Amino acid sequence: MQVYKFGGASIATAERMQALWPIVESAEQPIVIVASALGKTTNALENVVAAACKGDKKQAQDIVAGLEQQHIGYAKTLLDEKHFAEAEKGLNVFFTELQWAIDDASADRYDYCYDQIVCIGELMSTRIFACFLQQQGFNAEWQDIRDIIRTDDTYRDARVDEEYTEAQVKQKLMPMLGSGKSIVTQGFIGATSDNASTTLGREGSDYTAALLGAMIQANGVTIWKDVEGLKNADPKKFPNTVRIEAISYHEVIEMAYYGAQVVHPKTIKPLQNNKIPLYIKCFLNKDLKGTVVMEDVSSLFYPPLIVQKSNQVLLKLTAKDFSFITESKLRDLYDVFHRLNIKVNLIQNAAISFLACIDQHEGKLKALVAELSKDYSVFDNEDVSLLTIRHYTPEVLNDLTKGRHIILEQKTKHTVQVVLM
Repeated sequence: MQVYKFGGASIATAERMQALWPIVESAEQPIVIVASALGKTTNALENVVAAACKGDKKQAQDIVAGLEQQHIGYAKTLLDEKHFAEAEKGLNVFFTELQWAIDDASADRYDYCYDQIVCIGELMSTRIFACFLQQQGFNAEWQDIRDIIRTDDTYRDARVDEEYTEAQVKQKLMPMLGSGKSIVTQGFIGATSDNASTTLGREGSDYTAALLGAMIQANGVTIWKDVEGLKNADPKKFPNTVRIEAISYHEVIEMAYYGAQVVHPKTIKPLQNNKIPLYIKCFLNKDLKGTVVMEDVSSLFYPPLIVQKSNQVLLKLTAKDFSFITESKLRDLYDVFHRLNIKVNLIQNAAISFLACIDQHEGKLKALVAELSKDYSVFDNEDVSLLTIRHYTPEVLNDLTKGRHIILEQKTKHTVQVVLM
């Protein structure tokens, strides 16, 4: 069995979805298909959330009307009369659910309202996708993943109850797969024990695919993207990037940790734990080799793996009483970052000072500085960038920092990080 994940770009238009048919048809059956929302639907739904929570229900409903027209038009283009009627019936249910969520929205429950509204994007796209595949004669059934994936109530970044979820997979999904039926379902979303919708955070659709792959003991999980595979750097930021043919779970986690928009670490964990390979392939040309992520590729030579994060802030803390920053003080500092939900991208400490590079987030930064200023003098450099190079060479480091002012540098045997102005 295989799990295929299709992102929003791969189904952005009806023509794009039609072009996926050879990929699905040639897959070893049965498969689990995990799909995202169509194109820019999530962005539009985020605008619905913002409008509804500030009390502008008219604006929210106007945006929804546009989304309804878009999805109905998409389905009409793609489907015959019989399958369009089936898709339209499902879409109407979701638009009713969306209207309820808008009516219930309020600013004091923003994250909760976000999840009730944004989850609708994946439900709509997959309903159309399932009807399209059934029209092609494909033995597939649509599944609401909220009936499978149980989470806590940390809205917008929910944690999965893996034990309960795996039990649901065995009870509801495995019998279908065992009978030869494929499944079309949603990425990115789940539900609490009270049936409130939740979202799983960044790269949540990839995470869904990985979880399901592990729980059905798939032979592999494939993420279909609009690129030829995993590159050693973001081609939008760096020239002369190269495709990586094979890479270890460990290296991908390292790259993601340092900020690469590749595969989120939480996606890798269930696959690594079950030794399931992850394939990153191009939906524009299924015959391209792509990239495989697997347990051990130590025999291969990695090119420099380059990650650059912009919009960073470098904080320098100095103890007001000139006391040493001991282990207990470090513990207290980490506790502050944890309580304010701030990820530290780079740290360095000396006798009476502590440096931290963090994402520039205006609201969180103000709260952090206010908290830290109780015990420390706080200085900050804003609008800096953090460059990380795995498997670096002096030549590559010099080339990428040429003409830039380095305000902090940290090296290990395999990794160098520099904060640049």
